[in-house]
Amino acid sequence: MIYLDNHATTRCDPRVVDAMLPWLSEHYGNPHSNHEPGQYSKSAIDQAVSKIATLLNADHESIVMTSGATESNNLAIRGVCTHPRQKRRHIVTVTSEHPAVLDVTADLEKEGFRVTRVPVLQAGKPDAGVIDLDRFSEAVDDDTALVSVMWANNEIGAIAPMKEIAEITHRHGAFLHSDATQAVGRINVDVMAADVDLLSATAHKFYGPKGIGLLVAGNSNRRVRVRPQIIGGGQQRGLRSGTLNTAGIVALATALQLCVESLDEENVRVNQLRDHLWSRLKESIDGLVLNGPELHCGHRLPGNLNLSLSDVEGQAWMSAAPEIAFSSGSACSGADAAPSHVLTALGLSESAARRSVRFGIGRFNTIDQIDSAFEILVAAHEQLATLAG
Repeated sequence: MIYLDNHATTRCDPRVVDAMLPWLSEHYGNPHSNHEPGQYSKSAIDQAVSKIATLLNADHESIVMTSGATESNNLAIRGVCTHPRQKRRHIVTVTSEHPAVLDVTADLEKEGFRVTRVPVLQAGKPDAGVIDLDRFSEAVDDDTALVSVMWANNEIGAIAPMKEIAEITHRHGAFLHSDATQAVGRINVDVMAADVDLLSATAHKFYGPKGIGLLVAGNSNRRVRVRPQIIGGGQQRGLRSGTLNTAGIVALATALQLCVESLDEENVRVNQLRDHLWSRLKESIDGLVLNGPELHCGHRLPGNLNLSLSDVEGQAWMSAAPEIAFSSGSACSGADAAPSHVLTALGLSESAARRSVRFGIGRFNTIDQIDSAFEILVAAHEQLATLAG
């Protein structure tokens, strides 16, 4: 199997596994217990959280550990908007957000909140898929409680201009949340420099284990009040109750550190692999179209490639090339038969969206794998095109 679906999840790095194993078998004390084994676990958590805060340039006290980005998004959005002191009733988000944001805001809309979904720049533009800042500026008003804009898109890799978004958001006294699930570990994420108030991330997108994530809730520029969504025990300053996952937290911190230490070098490498795959496929398959921002415009995630075929549906191409793991959209909406909402938000027709696929190239991919994948993909496409003809 050639795994090219690193936006859906990543292989847990063996170095991360080695870091977390002792906290599963040898040092298993409950970090909320006062005895020595418990305090040893607590110390490990404190060190890991401090490391995470440093790597993200966030306040140590702002870090809340969760089960993953979906929980973090729920805590951020519902937590801010339903806080007893929150009197504003408007939420601004983007048409191409992940369901973990869109579904939460839609749920709040049913509860009486007003939700504005800002469009993205359309297909054909160099930065297609990036939020339309003019429309965004018009959307935010003095009744806006929260703006939620993903740092980088999980399907087309579009990177948002977070600093500009923050300036517009804070001009109206609103808070800014970013689902940074795809950005953390892949590009430089600096909470203070971007002036983001709340940020969600999960370890399994950057070579850590599933089931552990984080929410940055607040920065030194302003106080953010969050209403807890999970109660019972009062852990983490009452913001998120539950016994902390020592092994997972240590693993997340380790995975993040490994990513940050090799960020520039790794991004050059995965982009070279991505460009190699794109150039070879483009030469061999007629009518292949790149979806999202141009590859080197500065607004696209390293390793991301989203393509539309002219004559074959994405799902069919996947089925015809079972030796390769790639996708036709977000893994979190895989049970939905509808075409990708991200691609239709770009202005693509439903037909074009169904003829699209996503490749995510990552740390463990090699040039030999890319060349093998190319041969398999072209052969599979030829087979399907012959059948269709």
